[in-house]
Amino acid sequence: MEAAGGLLARRSEAVRLRKRQSVLYSTPGGVAGQRGAGKLSEGAGVAAPLGGSTSGPSPVPSPGAAGGPVRLLAFTLALRTLNCFFVQTSFVPDEYWQSLEVAHRMVFNYGYLTWEWTHGLRGYSYPLIFASIYKALQLLAMDDVKLLIWVPRLAQAVLAAFADVKLYSLVQHLENAETAKCVLQIFSFGSTCNYYSSHCCYPMDTFGPQAFFARTEESRPYPTLLHSSWWVLVQLNFLKFNVLQNLGTFYGSHPWHWYFTQGLPVILGTHLPLFVHGCVLAPKRYRIFLMAVIWTVLVYSMLSHKEFRFIYPVMPFCMVFCGYSLKHLKAWKKSAAICLFLSNLLPALYTGLIHQRGSLDVMSHIQQLCNDSYQSQASVFIMMPCHSTPFYSHVHCPLKMRFLQCPPDLTGNASYIDEADVFYSNPLGWLNKEFYNDTLLPSHLIFFSVLEQEISSFLALRGYEKTATVFHTQVPQGRVGSHIYVYRKKKPETNHT
Repeated sequence: MEAAGGLLARRSEAVRLRKRQSVLYSTPGGVAGQRGAGKLSEGAGVAAPLGGSTSGPSPVPSPGAAGGPVRLLAFTLALRTLNCFFVQTSFVPDEYWQSLEVAHRMVFNYGYLTWEWTHGLRGYSYPLIFASIYKALQLLAMDDVKLLIWVPRLAQAVLAAFADVKLYSLVQHLENAETAKCVLQIFSFGSTCNYYSSHCCYPMDTFGPQAFFARTEESRPYPTLLHSSWWVLVQLNFLKFNVLQNLGTFYGSHPWHWYFTQGLPVILGTHLPLFVHGCVLAPKRYRIFLMAVIWTVLVYSMLSHKEFRFIYPVMPFCMVFCGYSLKHLKAWKKSAAICLFLSNLLPALYTGLIHQRGSLDVMSHIQQLCNDSYQSQASVFIMMPCHSTPFYSHVHCPLKMRFLQCPPDLTGNASYIDEADVFYSNPLGWLNKEFYNDTLLPSHLIFFSVLEQEISSFLALRGYEKTATVFHTQVPQGRVGSHIYVYRKKKPETNHT
């Protein structure tokens, strides 16, 4: 009996020893204790708010709660969908010309392919997503132009929401649920309300799917079959064009340090202090993310032609450090979150709803020509900087349309000037030479307001009248005006005798 009693005592003591070694019973000040607290909160379905207290609910649902993963996906999807309707402006031509326009041509057999496609610098893996959507709408006899515009946006929202959830899962695995919530709040809310993100990351150029899949602008994971009998490797053509021949400078060049001194600070905006603070505080296991950011920026810095959007795939990793910083601000956590939100909200509203919206709004005036009784006689000439507006993907009818071309010279001609530059060097002279015969005149002209005075004599002499004025921006510059004008050629009067 004494031996049995001693055995029971030893078993009881051993059980207590294992409990003391568990992370669930570690001291709150240790790392294990922090992770354990995060998992306890997750298991109980209690989401720690951004301020760090567990006394109130977090706007981000906890995956540990009942139906947590579904709730989290629904939350991020709702936020990304809101962003789709929130952004009513345009930023860069590739939003449409390298995705929707290509998909429209693939499915409906008309659309414009830019020079990059004919020279093998683009691949069809990304436009194929939208081509599948277009084909489904066509088979269902639902290929209305509105659906062709909005369904791809919603598809991008789904991809971005999926990226949000995967980022949350990654940070939760590395750290804990509380840090993951901070990262997700900064990443999802930040990409919606950040003044730069909300403007440039139109759903066709959003960084969510790009960050977790392949870049859609400059690299492709697959060989591409063009409209010929030859297979081409896009990466090889990209290397030849941008590195060996350095032809990207045709669209502008910047110094090697531009991404570090301007590019990255601008896309981070008011998140920059948190990013720097997070890089200092983060443990060694986070260095892989920082190295990925530095490596990506360094590689793109070797190219002469630079744009903000080229380094957008590093944003999720940057937000990891921002979230880590926010979690460790303690008493200042809520104040910092509010400051981030308010400092970006108004600029985001302005750039998402007002600045540069005319490029999209004017397309509705072109769409009306498709329903006109004289569609076969109508033709549109867009006299704006090349690719300023979408094209057939936002019209969806085989209307005769033309725009000013601006492809780079690939023949080595040092004196080469593209059509757009030739036009803007002497607009009136170019128009008189190009349309020397009235039979060549388009029925509609579309151009920025800054051009009206210079070509007013041509408009009056050739019988054009203004039919629409579309607001574009309050900050006109260079060839881009504050408004877009739509001019229509007057119909000849019929003499009644």
